[in-house]
Amino acid sequence: MRFEHTGLEEEVRELSLLDDIMEENGFVRAGGWDYERLTYDYKIEVLKDVYYLRVQGVAVEGDIGGRYAVIQLMKPILGKHYYPHGVEYDEEFPENIVSKCEGILKKVKEHLVAMPK
Repeated sequence: MRFEHTGLEEEVRELSLLDDIMEENGFVRAGGWDYERLTYDYKIEVLKDVYYLRVQGVAVEGDIGGRYAVIQLMKPILGKHYYPHGVEYDEEFPENIVSKCEGILKKVKEHLVAMPK
């Protein structure tokens, strides 16, 4: 599921600032980054189900492995993890999970807006 109209896809920010804001909001930078792309994950566990709210980004200046990078965020996505196959995104998600994700994304956007560019 892709979240539309969050405003995050309009954000272009320095990587270290993004790392701080995302960590403050419960996200971790996934270990699968490369020099041009990254993913921040927010893990939600409900009973036996595991969901991932993901905010991906692409470097528009510098590279992610270097000392400096500027990142353009993309539209956030929500997926459900199925062991051992991975994460599926094209599903119907429980309304409480979707609402929780919308609240988290709103909070992230508010933090980004409060920080100078």
